[in-house]
Amino acid sequence: MTGGGRGLGRQHALLLAERGARVVVNDLGPDSADEGPGPASLVVEEIRTKGGEAVPDTHSVATPDGGREIVATALREFGGLDIVVHNAGIARSVGIAEVTSDHVDALLDVHLRGAFFVITAAWEHMRAQSYGRIVNIVSNAGLFGLPGAGAYSAAKGGLVALTKALASEGGAHGIRVNAVAPVAITRLTEGLDAGPLEAWWRRWFDPRHVAPVVGWLAHESCPVSGEVFSAGGGRVARVFVAETPGFWSEDLTLEQVRDNFGQIRAEDGYAQPGSSAEEMALYHHLMPAEGEAP
Repeated sequence: MTGGGRGLGRQHALLLAERGARVVVNDLGPDSADEGPGPASLVVEEIRTKGGEAVPDTHSVATPDGGREIVATALREFGGLDIVVHNAGIARSVGIAEVTSDHVDALLDVHLRGAFFVITAAWEHMRAQSYGRIVNIVSNAGLFGLPGAGAYSAAKGGLVALTKALASEGGAHGIRVNAVAPVAITRLTEGLDAGPLEAWWRRWFDPRHVAPVVGWLAHESCPVSGEVFSAGGGRVARVFVAETPGFWSEDLTLEQVRDNFGQIRAEDGYAQPGSSAEEMALYHHLMPAEGEAP
């Protein structure tokens, strides 16, 4: 469980431990030297008090060595690894005109590269045992966009794409990979002005409402892979990418695109490709094979 010391990650770790998982609670240490035990240790103590099994880990997901060490902690302490939940995240929202390379790198390092570093370290063990469950915590910003947060949205959008790619690759090895886009009050949402919806927001969007979705996607009985779910306030919904039937012409022109733009955008009869190969099949059925008449 990366980013397991606070907010959403804490709730995920508590629920998984309650349901019998032995949890590595990964989170960086306290913000300053005089704060006492770090957030990972505090969550581990909470889990142990309730009779669960957990160990803390303070390595950074933002480096290859950190990813390997997090996985090594699970293997050393528990003798195996069945589940990865990549929840670690930071929020640094600035307009696109103000974004810097350091800003982009920081977000990519934690959200996207961090997922690569942890998952690639875990992948070989999951593949060897022909079993694994990976849950990536993404964001509606990476699905639908968020003004003033282009770099954050791009990092989370990349994590959505990674989820789908890994699901396609992992299927033959018993590895299922899904994602959750939470709607919840966390440290990352501090400072956001909800205006007249502030009271409603604080009433309904406790992080604990997201954890059951993560728990189910991490369960051995979960039947799906490569899917994304929005979760918050007790609501759970599938978010999917679809493709319209579109328009086809053997000799497509700009004018045809203009004149048939309504048909191109029409949603009736949309398809939901599960992979790039399935998307290509939408082209294949329209176009004659080599040597066939159109």
